[in-house]
Formats: sequence, C-alpha cells, structure tokens
Amino acid sequence: MARNPERRAALVDAAVEVLAREGARGLTFRAVDAEAAVPVGTSSNYFTDRDDLLSQVDAHLHQRLAPDPAVLAVLLQGPRDRSLVLEFMRDLLARATRDRTGYLALFEMRLEATRRPALRASYTRSVRGDLEQGMEFHRDAGLPGGDETVTVLYLAVLGLLLEHLTLPGVLDGVLQGVAVPDELLERIVTTIVPAS
Repeated sequence: MARNPERRAALVDAAVEVLAREGARGLTFRAVDAEAAVPVGTSSNYFTDRDDLLSQVDAHLHQRLAPDPAVLAVLLQGPRDRSLVLEFMRDLLARATRDRTGYLALFEMRLEATRRPALRASYTRSVRGDLEQGMEFHRDAGLPGGDETVTVLYLAVLGLLLEHLTLPGVLDGVLQGVAVPDELLERIVTTIVPAS
C-alpha cells in the first residue's frame, strides 16, 4: 500500500467531493482518481477496498468539519449563557455553509451506513463520539442546560442543516417573518436552551 500522506489526503478529499456530488453509488476508485486528477489505479494503491475508503472519509470528515479551536477560545471569553450557545450554533451553521460539500458527504455517509453493517458500526461510533464530546464540552464550559439540552439541540440543528443544505426552500416562509436559516436557528436555541 502506498505511503505518501499528502497524496492519501488529496484522494480522501476527492472522495468527499465525489460522495457529495454523486452519492455513495458514484463513489468508485475510478471516480476518485478522476476527481483528484491522478492516474487511473492510484486510489487502489492507497485503499484496500471501498470500505477502507469510506472509513478514511469518515475519519477525515470529523476532523475537517470540527470547530476551529481559536474560534472556540474567543467565544468562551463571553458569559456562559444561552447567547453563547447561540454563537456556537451560528459558528456551526457558518462552517456548514462554507463547507457544504463536507456536510453533504456526511449525510451520504449516513445513508450508506444503512446498507453497510461495518460502516454503520464505525460511523455510529464516530457520530456518537461527536455527540458525547459535545455534551462534555457543554458541561465543562458551564453552559445552561445539561445532556438532554445538548441532545435535543443536536437533533433540531441536524434537521435544520439537512433542510438548509439539501432543500433550502422547504423552510422558507414556514414561520411568518422568520428568516431561514439564521432567525430559525435563534428560535431553536431559544426554545431548547434554558435562559440560565
């Protein structure tokens, strides 16, 4: 198996692009090679099979889409209240909007996990780990609410991201005078997160 880490990273990023654009069915070594503009057969030198490639995409996406520690540090200088939670959620929404491809690939990974038991197991661990890390961060930061607040917020914001990134027109005008996604995100946080 080839050992050039930069080439491996470029192939995984190409796989993310293919996954977001064409779905899991379109994710072939040939498609990844074409997206990465490398010779045909290159991907097969870096990944043992499609499951290996999907596993690498899973690990990479969770790093690629993670919050910037510098941004978190700045936000944590503010009061530990509902408005701070809203700022964290705004950062998440901004990251999802900037890297729409990465988030669409995450959604595709969810769908593919329903068809591949090995991927389902590893992807479930990854996503569950992210959720638990979010709960731990919330507790450690002294933010209002507890694990239930974080779980319900996770589910609501995941739904907002899914609609906003895939079918943005669905939520437009649903709530009179509430702009999507920004004001709707504010409503979600206000509804779920206790005031103090």
